[in-house]
Amino acid sequence: MTTDSIPADDVAAVQKCEGAYNTLRDELAKVIVGQSDVIEQVLIAIFARGHALLEGVPGLAKTLLISSLAQALHLTFKRIQFTPDLMPSDVTGTDVIQENLETHNREYKFLPGPLFANMILADEINRTPPKTQAAMLEAMQERQVSAGGQIHQLPDPFFVLATQNPLEQEGTYPLPEAQLDRFLLHIRVAYPSAADEWEVARRVTTGHMGKIEGVLSGDDIVGYQRLVQRVPVSDQVLGYAHALVRASRPGTEEAPDFVNKWVNWGAGPRGVLTLVTCAKARAILYGRYHATIGDVQAVAQGALRHRIAPNYAAQAADINSEKLIDMLMERTPADRKYARPA
Repeated sequence: MTTDSIPADDVAAVQKCEGAYNTLRDELAKVIVGQSDVIEQVLIAIFARGHALLEGVPGLAKTLLISSLAQALHLTFKRIQFTPDLMPSDVTGTDVIQENLETHNREYKFLPGPLFANMILADEINRTPPKTQAAMLEAMQERQVSAGGQIHQLPDPFFVLATQNPLEQEGTYPLPEAQLDRFLLHIRVAYPSAADEWEVARRVTTGHMGKIEGVLSGDDIVGYQRLVQRVPVSDQVLGYAHALVRASRPGTEEAPDFVNKWVNWGAGPRGVLTLVTCAKARAILYGRYHATIGDVQAVAQGALRHRIAPNYAAQAADINSEKLIDMLMERTPADRKYARPA
């Protein structure tokens, strides 16, 4: 696609987005060492108007990364520490009775909870009971809170970055697969490299931590979210994402033998939507006004790892969802001609 067919305002917006992304990475590098892939995936989720689940062992700076990102994005930020005794009203807010100073009548007034912010850090979301998890996920999906018969709209932009620890399962309430599907991306936070870990130790122990400056406002982010919706997708890119998802479903014509052998269930329609939308968001981060199959492949792990469930036979063979996704991409050729199904 040539830039001649693209509105001039959109061309300028894409170029501005690439510059803002590079500046954001420079700002976050003052505090966060490495984790460039994690930062990219979080920003993809934000620009795609979705939510992300970050999973990693303690001490990998998940919380620091999210709070630093909130500073760099000039957004209101709230952290909710999930515990077994947390109630839904502790998150969403509640109605209280107050006296009207003019009429002296008692009235209900809604006191917003910490959910009413642009960026929410849902820390260790799997440590709170399902009732509170459901209240959180309802707000994520509907972007509103119902209380006392009234609907209260959440601010725009609004996104939730949740964390969970994969190590300790005692006293936790793992998110059901249907609720995991509400997260646009499931991001794995890995151990740092040797050089990055050395630099972390040097900075922290000597107190050489930088100060983050704001790069983007909430209005800028809303503008980029709308820009992502306008980014075109060719039939070839859409067809590749479509074929990748359909091949993940056991018992279908498109499923390879290893899927029938090792997969309980594959990705649903949200899988295709996530692959395409996140591919478009990644494209504008890199200054391109069109998504490519390479963009789909780059976001495939985060988009599908919580949407493909390996069975017991796969687990016994040490085959996890990430290995299955790699195998699916090997079996789904990028150079095949894709077209709309009849």
